[in-house]
Amino acid sequence: MRLLLIEDDMMIGAIVLDMLRAEGYAVDWVRDGAVAETTLFSQEYDLVVLDLGLPSKDGLDVLRGLRVRKSRTPVIIATARDAIVQRIAGLDAGADDYVVKPYDMDELLARIRALLRRSAGRAEPVYAYQNIRINPITKEVLVDDDNVILTSREWAVLEVLLARPGMILSRAQLEEKLFSWKDEINSNAVEVYVHGLRKKLGAHLIQNVRGLGYLVPKAQETAR
Repeated sequence: MRLLLIEDDMMIGAIVLDMLRAEGYAVDWVRDGAVAETTLFSQEYDLVVLDLGLPSKDGLDVLRGLRVRKSRTPVIIATARDAIVQRIAGLDAGADDYVVKPYDMDELLARIRALLRRSAGRAEPVYAYQNIRINPITKEVLVDDDNVILTSREWAVLEVLLARPGMILSRAQLEEKLFSWKDEINSNAVEVYVHGLRKKLGAHLIQNVRGLGYLVPKAQETAR
């Protein structure tokens, strides 16, 4: 999953960036409200962590602009503005959640997981697909009750595809979910991760649609 961190505090931003990347998320970090708005125009994200007191443009204005464009991207406001009226203003402007600095990092991760789960249309924290059981909290994957170890990139590919069963995602779309601006991308990276997943979880799991991309079939579908 690809996240956008909008935070002008260098120390907080660096800590959150490292924490999110350690959890396997691809993260872009911007420190300016105007830059954030431009970034959100040009790139789709799975979730945004948004500070409010930003240079150039206030975070609330960035959020309002996002919602005016009918974007449903989940947004967590993470700010030092802790007055009730300010929290209400943030939520009414279109935020999905609100945490006040200094916030606990584990709590922030839990809130991110909850919003990503909700945006994927799932209520349960641990879910199953055919004979595979997935736990996003621990990154544990069980196949027929046997624990399977995935690399962070393999996990990221699996998570993206399982969030949209039946939807074809091109290599370029998967790369956008897997890599941030500063990551170096090998031309065959996606193919390598898909091959690893098929080897570990079964050749039937991820199907290649020639010339279009990859998909995980819906549960009732049969192999093509």
